Amino acid sequence: MRRHVFLDADGTIGEDGWFGAVIEAPTGVVYVQQYGGTACLQGRAEGYYVPLGAWDPATDRNTLRELREIFERDLKGTGLPGAPTGDLLTRIESAVEATVFWPSTPTANVDNTRTHLRLDESRLIDLDEAWIPIVTPDGPGVLLWCNSD
Repeated sequence: MRRHVFLDADGTIGEDGWFGAVIEAPTGVVYVQQYGGTACLQGRAEGYYVPLGAWDPATDRNTLRELREIFERDLKGTGLPGAPTGDLLTRIESAVEATVFWPSTPTANVDNTRTHLRLDESRLIDLDEAWIPIVTPDGPGVLLWCNSD
């Protein structure tokens, strides 16, 4: 039986209240997220939720602030009509790659040290505000935060 967890279902957590990723895995827990700005899309990802810090002291970058500037200020909260390209894609990719991630389980190929997220270029068509497909040392996932709408 699958369980559904609605991330900030009633919008009361607040815009700076959370930032994290769902790492896709067969857990039986499906996270549901409203994303896409005023498009109010509903995304679902089965896996486990990993809270993330938005600020990296090593680089003095605030990923959440950068992503919110892109989607809320520059794109005016309307979401994306398709896969991002050009400068927009470069800015999103840079912000994602600034996000620190700690692998959950050391393997032969990945030790248990901090790493950074990567944009999943094979799923760019799914990318939108508060729903960014990513690649992590733990596998594919989705980077999430509080949608602006």
